[in-house]
Amino acid sequence: MGTTVHEALKPVAWLVGQWSTKDGKGYFPNINSFQYHEELEFLCIGQPMLNFLSKSTNPETQSPMHQERGFLRIKPGTNDLAFVVSHNFGLTSLEEGHVDTEKKEIVLETVNVSRISFAKPPHVKKFKRVIRLLSEDTLEITLFMETDTTSLSEHLKAIYKRV
Repeated sequence: MGTTVHEALKPVAWLVGQWSTKDGKGYFPNINSFQYHEELEFLCIGQPMLNFLSKSTNPETQSPMHQERGFLRIKPGTNDLAFVVSHNFGLTSLEEGHVDTEKKEIVLETVNVSRISFAKPPHVKKFKRVIRLLSEDTLEITLFMETDTTSLSEHLKAIYKRV
């Protein structure tokens, strides 16, 4: 962790650090199921937000897959969160929600999506992200996705270990 966590971030301080999974699973009604490796980083640089980085790779070829960069911001004095995420396929999502400090669980849902003009369909309309601390060094993330053609469905699920 190294960096002092901003006072406002105490409700999500358990998220700070680097996380890794070797057994991520992806599925969706209209695609073939797949697996992925992923490295996550939630870093505090002294502000009331966490800088976020996600890089996933193909477990067989090690080639890059999905990447995300963004910021998880907390409304100081509350458990309300905003997560601004830029995806490497040309999408930016703004997700808002809250952290349950007793359960150590964050639930975020999309309030706004923007995409590049030449994004290929089907277009993503919504995400729901559930981040849950299972133990001190184990994190579970489940991502649900809705597109033009598919209602909100579970898309990604992985268990991460603290690096």
